[in-house]
Amino acid sequence: MRCVQFVGFVGLMLASTAWAGTDQPKPLPAGQAATSLPQVRQRLTRNQAEVRRLEQDLARQESDSKRASERLQQQDQAIAELQKQLQELRATPAPAQH
Repeated sequence: MRCVQFVGFVGLMLASTAWAGTDQPKPLPAGQAATSLPQVRQRLTRNQAEVRRLEQDLARQESDSKRASERLQQQDQAIAELQKQLQELRATPAPAQH
């Protein structure tokens, strides 16, 4: 019986705290609001600088990737040409040796 009363009491406490609490944030005191705005701006500036740095890194990596892809394509073409020449050499009969 005491267990039921205890569970009821805990349920009542949880319900009352949920009812009393609001989802709205409490306003900061004037002193804190004044100091947090510069901090927010400083953080924003740092984040914007980081975004610019990451964009530059991405552009550099894309450029490097494009150059590497072009080099591989040129090498593939050179290999294909060499294979073609090799096949042509193998297809021609060897001159008779005396």
